[in-house]
Amino acid sequence: MSPIPVGGLVPRAIDDAAELVVRNAKIHTGDPHRPQAEALAVRAGVITVVGDDKDMAPHIGPATKVVDALGRRMVPGLNDAHLHVIRGGLNYVLELRWDGVPTLRQGLAMLREQAARTPKGQWVRVVGGWSAEQFAERRLPTVAELNAAAPDTPVFVLHLYQSAVLNRAALQAAGFTKDTPDPKGGQIVRGRDGEPTGMLLAAPSALILYSTLAKAPVLDGEHRKTSTRHLLRELNRFGLTSAIDAAGG
Repeated sequence: MSPIPVGGLVPRAIDDAAELVVRNAKIHTGDPHRPQAEALAVRAGVITVVGDDKDMAPHIGPATKVVDALGRRMVPGLNDAHLHVIRGGLNYVLELRWDGVPTLRQGLAMLREQAARTPKGQWVRVVGGWSAEQFAERRLPTVAELNAAAPDTPVFVLHLYQSAVLNRAALQAAGFTKDTPDPKGGQIVRGRDGEPTGMLLAAPSALILYSTLAKAPVLDGEHRKTSTRHLLRELNRFGLTSAIDAAGG
């Protein structure tokens, strides 16, 4: 029986067939003599052929996966020169992401949903990737709003390197009381009664923010691995295939 053509390319039963062929693409090669190609073949994790669609035919076997790129652009994997991969991986699934959320109202709804499914003892953490300026309301959440969204689950919301907002449960979990002194370079904002309000300020050191976040429970070994896999998959989604870890935790 004759093999069925795949996108005009006929599979051949050869021992050195590619594991993957991508065709019908706009491939940036990085080669000034041939800056663009239509197709490539991969075997054992190495790109073995770069060329036109017709060049791939000798490299397609019965087990070769052929992907039609539908004319999309392909670029080599990107390297991020400053990324906290290890720290990010250890915490990724613990964080609620507000990246691109258009309104504070929506962010608080997400927080309420997250609190409902957060295991007892764990915190809801909103850390990085957002700014109050992205919201239509142009402001941070208030402590009262965090208390209403999560009355019993500790919530820690970090805003840039300048401040953090904690709900009542997080203040208790972190051990902040009327008698807690301000750390050097940081400020625990207090009410007229001297009790912490839930606002922490970098004044000017951000140590108070990250030392407070460090009081939250961490993941165990297997969950750390799962969390890291999720982060790496997210980085891959943006075209990152390698990174330089800038340490920090």
